[in-house]
Amino acid sequence: MTFILLKHVHVSCAVISFALFFLRGIWSFNGSPIMQQGWVKVVPHAVDTLLLASALTMAFIIQQYPLMDAWLTAKFFGLLLYIILGSVALKYGKTKTTRIAAWLAAQVVFAYIVLVATHHNPLPLIH
Repeated sequence: MTFILLKHVHVSCAVISFALFFLRGIWSFNGSPIMQQGWVKVVPHAVDTLLLASALTMAFIIQQYPLMDAWLTAKFFGLLLYIILGSVALKYGKTKTTRIAAWLAAQVVFAYIVLVATHHNPLPLIH
């Protein structure tokens, strides 16, 4: 698989993953029965697995790694925060207000991750 194709897979998975997270948040907050459907519980994990696998493969190909390259370190810790906030938003938040706040914060973190990825800079808005 060429690097460009791998990058397209990665970006496509990121878009799909975010779209599913966004929709699951809305469905969850509205108490939609769609949240109980099997595909809603399986597909996001499959997409996220492919997203992570493509990220690791690209890091190996370009020989840049988290904890060694600042921008990938920022993406890595951003991803951890995104996962934590997403878990609070969709599963562990005790109140609807907490869940919505975590959902919104996760979207901000996702935007930060995208900016870091596109600028290869842990402080993408500072030149």
